[in-house]
Amino acid sequence: MGTNWSARIVDPPEGSEAAILATIARIIAQMSNWETDSDISRFNRAPIDQWVPLPPDMLTVLRAGLDMARLSGGAFDPAMGHLVDRWGFGPSVRSTAPMVATSPWQAIEVTSDAARRRADIALDFSGIAKGFAVDAVADTLRALEADNFLIEIGGELRGQGIKPDIQPWWVDVEAPTGLSVPILRIALCGQSVATSGDYRRYRMEGARRLSHSIDPATQAPIDHGVASVTVLHERAMMADAWATAITVLGPDRGMALATRHGLAARLVMRDDGRGMEHMTPALAAMLD
Repeated sequence: MGTNWSARIVDPPEGSEAAILATIARIIAQMSNWETDSDISRFNRAPIDQWVPLPPDMLTVLRAGLDMARLSGGAFDPAMGHLVDRWGFGPSVRSTAPMVATSPWQAIEVTSDAARRRADIALDFSGIAKGFAVDAVADTLRALEADNFLIEIGGELRGQGIKPDIQPWWVDVEAPTGLSVPILRIALCGQSVATSGDYRRYRMEGARRLSHSIDPATQAPIDHGVASVTVLHERAMMADAWATAITVLGPDRGMALATRHGLAARLVMRDDGRGMEHMTPALAAMLD
């Protein structure tokens, strides 16, 4: 996934590290666009309209991505692979594949064990797969009867149980580089947190910062000044996807959507070199 992982486990069961590595390797083999023989790469190369059998994990992520596309009005789109490549954030260089007229996600059909493309689109799970991997590692550890742990993959975290000192897993949410915003300290106990931001993966074209967060509506990187969005959720996969969708929608529509769905979320705007913080009522209530 092009990132690091860590696990803090109280009284780790024998074989924990090997089990975690096997879980992550399974997900990479299914969902990495950077692996040419992965299931997602195989799907993206399949002829249009051909049904492609997919493993259960990948189908779970695909269905969740399509659900999030519907909930967000297409702000989250799991089929933006060509756009990601076109802007230089994917494994291919500046894809010239044509975009479909409608939202790419609408060109995907799914059955109980397969999916197909109805147009020339490409799946990309970069806004949801890390969160799913966190959940999968947590499930692996619970299956080994580990009760207390903190999992982190690329900045997405899940805490379960407590630390040996009977304290919860306290986490300080990373602040966008160069902005003065209050530290957001949260206790993860059966909760996950994910952050999407323009300060992690981006590139500069002259004085313009090109974020890896791409708006399907404009088919270009976001430019509304959102520096980061942090979301808490029971499932890391959903926190990851919601953070992506809110980032794309921006401060008004994004936070309104988060509020309607009762999400605990924080959005940080770039404001003349400073940071401006917005919180949903659900998160403000948690911090009182």
